[in-house]
Amino acid sequence: MATELSKAGNWPQQTKAYIDDVKGEMRHVSWPNWKQVRATTGVVIAAVFLFAAYFAVVDTVVNSIVNRIINYFVRHQ
Repeated sequence: MATELSKAGNWPQQTKAYIDDVKGEMRHVSWPNWKQVRATTGVVIAAVFLFAAYFAVVDTVVNSIVNRIINYFVRHQ
């Protein structure tokens, strides 16, 4: 129990050390420039629309198949 209390008492120093470590690591990060940000944002937006179109087509096809199966069994009761 004494070790838990000593750890609990050290949280301000541990938190400061953690924040200092994060700041140090953030200095090593290579950030993209504005041109790269715009390009990758464009790719993401295009991919979202392509996936939306793909899933709309798949949803329509699957919905049609399921409706045909349901209608088949409703008619042949």
